[in-house]
Amino acid sequence: MPGWVEILLRTTVAFLILLAAPKIFRRTSIAHFSYFEASAMIIIAVILAVGSFHIGIPVGYSITALITWVLIVGVVNYISLKSVSFRNFIHGKGIPVIKDGKVLEENLKKERYTTDDLLKQLRARNVFKVADVEFAVLESSGDINVLLKKENQPLTPKDMLIPVAPVKEPQTIVMDGKVMDEALATVGLNRGWLEAELEKQGIAIENVFIGQVDSYGELTVDLFDDKIKVPEPKEKPLLLASIKKTQADLEIFSLQTENEQAKDLFKNSASEMEEVLKTVQKYLH
Repeated sequence: MPGWVEILLRTTVAFLILLAAPKIFRRTSIAHFSYFEASAMIIIAVILAVGSFHIGIPVGYSITALITWVLIVGVVNYISLKSVSFRNFIHGKGIPVIKDGKVLEENLKKERYTTDDLLKQLRARNVFKVADVEFAVLESSGDINVLLKKENQPLTPKDMLIPVAPVKEPQTIVMDGKVMDEALATVGLNRGWLEAELEKQGIAIENVFIGQVDSYGELTVDLFDDKIKVPEPKEKPLLLASIKKTQADLEIFSLQTENEQAKDLFKNSASEMEEVLKTVQKYLH
């Protein structure tokens, strides 16, 4: 067999193996690989690279080395799933570096982590004052995760006792001008609804780059031509305004009528509409 043909075949096989190799590693970004995982991936890549062009090395040797390393990684990952102590030994574990606003210098020294490294990681998380931190952990990946003190955490609707509507992930129902029927079916809609909504906005499906619908049935689109301005959805503001107007009209009717029975009826209806408004207002913002 000509040398160039053998190299071509070896390289093709190495490429296919390289595509399958990530399956034996944990599902995480390379930046979060442990020392063992990074080393194993580099060694496997070197074996594939050398074996693909070095004709002097028998194919059997390369396959043997590759299978050995794949088995090692697989066994290590399996044992890591079963044993916490082994997992901590191989992949490392989080080390506290700040507690109650105080830096734990001894832990930093053990991990050979400098003060500059610590401050840089804090700044990356918009924390510029160590005293604002309740707890911080140095992860095995080298990143620092921070828990701010309660008084320094951003306010949330829960803190202010404000009820909010549950939110589910939006479904992408149009992509590159093509309708995603499966995503439409997931939210209980069909092409007829989509065409009607796009017609309201004067948009053809072919002109839609991305179209998404939220759990409340509100459609938002991004067009291929960014110069075309897409109107903002108005269904929710209009519905909220209609409810407010109805409630105000009922209160006015209760004040204007001289009939006591009608006055009570309008007044009770206005109160009920006010309760409806409080209930649905969080869904219509």
